Amino acid sequence: MPSYERLVVIGASAGGVDALRQLAAALPAGFPAPVLMVLHVGAHESVLPSLIGSRCALSVAHASDGEPLVNATIRIAPPDRHLMVANGKLRLTRSPKENFARPAIDPLFRSAALEGGRRVIGVILTGMLDDGTAGLQAIKDAGGMAIVQDPADAQEPSMPTSALRNVAVDHCVALSQIAPLLTQLVSSPPAEGSPRMTEQRGRIAHEQGLSLGTGDYLEHLKAIGEPSPMTCPECHGGLWHVRGSSPRRYRCHTGHAFTTRALDLAVERETDAALWNALRALHEYSLVLDERVAQSHADNLGDEVARLQAASHRVSRQAQVLRQLLERTPDRPD
Repeated sequence: MPSYERLVVIGASAGGVDALRQLAAALPAGFPAPVLMVLHVGAHESVLPSLIGSRCALSVAHASDGEPLVNATIRIAPPDRHLMVANGKLRLTRSPKENFARPAIDPLFRSAALEGGRRVIGVILTGMLDDGTAGLQAIKDAGGMAIVQDPADAQEPSMPTSALRNVAVDHCVALSQIAPLLTQLVSSPPAEGSPRMTEQRGRIAHEQGLSLGTGDYLEHLKAIGEPSPMTCPECHGGLWHVRGSSPRRYRCHTGHAFTTRALDLAVERETDAALWNALRALHEYSLVLDERVAQSHADNLGDEVARLQAASHRVSRQAQVLRQLLERTPDRPD
């Protein structure tokens, strides 16, 4: 049995520094639960613990691998490490990125759901795209509670909006109301579980196994999804659609994970790069043809000169058309 009665996990992205500072500053000394935070900082050096700790009554630090969960503490995912919980302790890993992020929110929320079940309270704050939605659903499936910042109150409403659209959220409140709400909730016993939680726990465990690279990856994938025709933009392995996911999600056998919105951005970047590469190839082809035209002139090969000049003009026209297409501003879907 865990040594704590409640566990609070919080995820944020764009606009999250100020949001996390404000929330943490409002938590009272002696807050009777551990608090774990993920902000999308990538591999960049982070001073987030000092920023949050300067205004907070709790102990604030980057998480350390193997550190026990302790009440009245805030532990933050360090750069380039996923933060997870297992057996009452914190775990840091460089396991595959999810939605192109490490640290990412979903791995923490999933692990918390497996570890703490109905003891867990998940919080989604400001951020772009939809990282955290799947993890928040895992917390709900395990019997925990879900809190989402009101999108109208968020600097970036996309993550809160996604959570509200896809998860049966318990509370949607302004940022200023989240700390008082958490203080009230952690002082009450968690709700009783339901029979459905056992089934959902197995699915969550398979996803976590993929993330950590434990067990048989094919068994994990078959348990949660079906093969798709798409490939992983990170490792180029086959992607599997996660069955019943909302928003629709995909995973590969190495452990990368994506929502369709994250895939949309990745495919757009790959397509853009491929088209510019094609333009570069056309320019180089044109240069080669021009050199061959000059050589054929020198060798008095009139028929060859005409053929090569026609080919050079055709390639130049193709390059002009492609560049015009590339320089148009594409319409982005929401």
